[in-house]
Amino acid sequence: MLIDHKKLWGDALADIELNVSKANFGTWFKNTNIAKQESGIVYLNVPNTFVKEWLVNKYHKFIIKSLRDLHPEIKGVEYLISKIEEAGKGKVTTGFENPVYVDQLAMQELYINKDDNLNPRYVFESFIVGPFNELAHAAAHAVARRLGSLYNPLYIYGGTGLGKTHLTQAIGNYLKNLGGNKRVYYVTSEHFMIDYVNSVQNNRANVFKEKYRKYDVLIMDDVQFLSQKEKTQEELFHLFNNFYENNKQIIFSSDKPPKHISGIEERLRSRLEGGMIVDVNKPDFESRLAILQAKVRLGNVSISDELLGYIADVIQDNIRELEGALNSVVCQSYLKKREPSLTEVKQLIKNNIKPKKMASIKDVISIVAEFYNIAEQTLYEKTRKKEVVKPRQVIMYLLREDFSTSYPYIGQKLGGRDHTTVIHAYEKIKNDLKGNTILIKEIEQIRALLYRE
Repeated sequence: MLIDHKKLWGDALADIELNVSKANFGTWFKNTNIAKQESGIVYLNVPNTFVKEWLVNKYHKFIIKSLRDLHPEIKGVEYLISKIEEAGKGKVTTGFENPVYVDQLAMQELYINKDDNLNPRYVFESFIVGPFNELAHAAAHAVARRLGSLYNPLYIYGGTGLGKTHLTQAIGNYLKNLGGNKRVYYVTSEHFMIDYVNSVQNNRANVFKEKYRKYDVLIMDDVQFLSQKEKTQEELFHLFNNFYENNKQIIFSSDKPPKHISGIEERLRSRLEGGMIVDVNKPDFESRLAILQAKVRLGNVSISDELLGYIADVIQDNIRELEGALNSVVCQSYLKKREPSLTEVKQLIKNNIKPKKMASIKDVISIVAEFYNIAEQTLYEKTRKKEVVKPRQVIMYLLREDFSTSYPYIGQKLGGRDHTTVIHAYEKIKNDLKGNTILIKEIEQIRALLYRE
């Protein structure tokens, strides 16, 4: 079926415009067009890398839905960066392609390798090291140099968007670039589970085992997803033992340490805890600013220190969001042919960065209970058991510190306790945080869970 590309994209844009703000529509969909359509895949021209990444991460669902509503046979969308092409005697540009600020790897249109699932852009050289991640970086480097004999398994945990995937995949890409014969495979725990379930349903369990056991290095992301997945956990347990006995390296990442993942069998938990466990914390202001400065140096683009400082100041929790904000500012500078003012940047970030999710008191209680792996109901009971008292005090501290909830109301919500009990709990946790590094990390992890999108 012959499709009029111009009409198709025009109709799709009319629909998309109804779902996004006027400012975002003008910024991200300007100078886009359909390059071609093959085998149900629509190839969309976009002006530059920043627009491509923003559309993929923020608006892909809108785009694919709009196109499918118009033509149900459309299966997917790929994004192509428009290039300056020769046309007769002159040159024609199909967009605001920036010849300078494009990551060299992005310019090569590199895609994830389907043989190992590694993203070639995730390398040690592009990983910004700071006080918040230097231990994890050092451990990853050590593992890459001494596979199977040092820190096996390596377990890296931390909040969303802090670079865990980048760091774990950097190990795999380092090994690939050495040119040896080490076979590396990256998989999320969710896809591992799906792969396993499919193998059982199709009576191909042995094929599944052979597939994973042929690798020398297995990198598994988001291992917390395996909570309550008993059969998949059992399969991972046996796979782990096979790797360990053969001096093969296994690497995990998660949003929390093993002891705080509920619904994990103890024998698997002990394996997860048997090597090196390191965390990646939220970057401090200096580190956030250093990340932004490194990005603009890499792209050879000029963004004032004032704007970089503002971005680093307002986006504190998530490196991915930090880089996304920088991309949007750079894109605006190209569209406007000038650097945006501070006022414009403030508005841009306000429009494009989601506010923190507001957690309820019930959310706080539920997440803290899950984090410390205790039954939620015990937090309301009149008990002085150590394993209950600390989580309850943490809840009281967070409700007071983060939500400014009154002491009497906190006591009422936690089993009708007196407000003096809440005051004592708040002050205790507050004082302990001054010197207890373990507690500091636990509070950081709980907050990351509370405010994640």
